[in-house]
Amino acid sequence: MKTVTIDVRPLTDTLGDFTQAWKSGKASAPRISFESPELLFKVLSGKRWKLLSTMTGAGAMSIREAARHVERGVKAVHGDVTALLNAGLLSKTDEGMIVFPYDAIHVDFMLKAA
Repeated sequence: MKTVTIDVRPLTDTLGDFTQAWKSGKASAPRISFESPELLFKVLSGKRWKLLSTMTGAGAMSIREAARHVERGVKAVHGDVTALLNAGLLSKTDEGMIVFPYDAIHVDFMLKAA
């Protein structure tokens, strides 16, 4: 199963992991990091989360097909797809279809006292 981890981490930690992977030549597990919980929740709104959930394991599809699956307008879904593409959560195929290339999502962050 191919799982992506979504987490909240400082940019320095993310860059450190990248540098370590680059030097070792070994790819790390798929991870998409956000610098703050606010940014994570801005990018992963409820409707976008539902879109990702619907696309998990579904293979490549058109934006129109994705809109039908989540019962929303194509224009609105197109905006969400663009945001998810920019965040690295969705990919585009050579044919222009969109795909969520993972079988599962693991979300990892901690809220603690300041």
